[in-house]
Amino acid sequence: MASSEEDGTNGASEASDEKEATGKRRRLGFLATAWLTFYNIAMTAGWLVLAIAMVRFYMEKGTHRGLYKSIQKTLKFFQTFALLEVVHCLIGIVPTSVLVTGVQVSSRIFMVWLITHSIKPIQNEESVVLFLVSWTVTEITRYSFYTFSLLDHLPHFIKWARYNFFIILYPVGVAGELLTIYAALPYVKKSGMFSVRLPNKYNVSFDYYYFLLITMASYIPHTTSETMAQVLSCSKG
Repeated sequence: MASSEEDGTNGASEASDEKEATGKRRRLGFLATAWLTFYNIAMTAGWLVLAIAMVRFYMEKGTHRGLYKSIQKTLKFFQTFALLEVVHCLIGIVPTSVLVTGVQVSSRIFMVWLITHSIKPIQNEESVVLFLVSWTVTEITRYSFYTFSLLDHLPHFIKWARYNFFIILYPVGVAGELLTIYAALPYVKKSGMFSVRLPNKYNVSFDYYYFLLITMASYIPHTTSETMAQVLSCSKG
């Protein structure tokens, strides 16, 4: 799901600001802080590369068709690399919820690998561009925020962007994801992809089409809770 709401030093859900950075470093220790700084710099750079590639593609081609195919390798690498954020929570170098971070990261992995990668006919949908742009701007802002916070040098604009861009980016990202899943439904229903039919030796069945419908419905409570969480973060920031 769209993750302008993701917070934490490594990309988890609770907002941080520059006043907390020094105390966090004392708790984390030098090696953990150095790793998190490197990680956030690398992720900022990765999403910047994606942003530049998307702008360059559109300027050269004048269309969004083919955009996803041109940037998919970079997108898959950096979005999958974000699984480390769950590890950060598990080993305790980031004091945030493993469950919340896991849901946020896995929802992105789901969109990248089980929707857009697996269902090629939808890769040229305009909705894909919506969530790509939303994700890219969100992640550049998010990871640069964490980097500067760790370095005790948080520019005012980065802090402002961190707490305000979500007002536009979050609904745009959610809309893009939902519309992309919706566009995938006819293909999934016709092809039966990822579905398990009876009879089989395990005596279990799974219908990916209905799973996607349930996933779309789950956006309603998730979007509501994350919006409220981000509003609270803004009030603190």
